[in-house]
Amino acid sequence: MIRLVPLLFAMCIAGPTLAETPPRIAIIIDDLGYNRELGLRAIALPAQLTVAILPDAPRARSMAEAASRSGKQVIVHLPLEAMNNKGPFEPGRVTLAMTETEVHDVFHRALASVPHAVGVNNHRGSRFTRQHSQMQWLMDLIHSTGQLFFVDSFTTHHSVAMEVAQQVGVPAVRRDIFLDHVRDPAHMRRQLERLKHRASVEGQAVAIGHPYPETMAMLEDALPELLAEGFELVHVSELVSQAQTVSKVTTGR
Repeated sequence: MIRLVPLLFAMCIAGPTLAETPPRIAIIIDDLGYNRELGLRAIALPAQLTVAILPDAPRARSMAEAASRSGKQVIVHLPLEAMNNKGPFEPGRVTLAMTETEVHDVFHRALASVPHAVGVNNHRGSRFTRQHSQMQWLMDLIHSTGQLFFVDSFTTHHSVAMEVAQQVGVPAVRRDIFLDHVRDPAHMRRQLERLKHRASVEGQAVAIGHPYPETMAMLEDALPELLAEGFELVHVSELVSQAQTVSKVTTGR
């Protein structure tokens, strides 16, 4: 018993343990840059959220400026080629038909159109993100900035984004939950419960939503509830940093 005293004393003064750390949730609102009213409503949400702004959208710059003033984190929502190419193509889209030089030019034009951006996530991209060579080009560009991170929106289970990011040395994290792929309030609430469970079990979780009226109404009600329940709402960069730390500890890199 006497020998246990120093150990117990050390445990008492060591500070909070991992189990005592509040579960951390990062919510990204995608697709800002077009609808002004819904964009500003997303920016006004009462939490540290991240907004992903489509480059070359008519309100990309003004939304980025407004988000930055409101303490929201800004990232570039870079359009990448999808398996389903129906519908109008977004300006600034990156395709598999492009050369490495063309990808370079589109990427830097996208960065220039979204001030205050500290990271990148993919808009669509179910075809592009499964290609090692092209994802290497993109990750090399992100790495060359020396300051950006990447969020894999994980629009396909065949995505190699996290693998290539680790190889290149780009800080990255993957989306866990889509809040509103079904625009039904009851379904969104169930997705929110899944998000809370994931964060409670893993210690952190990343969700993506969109500036739909239904999503905004749900989050306006739910965000204060999450805080009251003991969850910590953070910018996604904080979970990227934690993911990188965990990766280094796990791999010894």
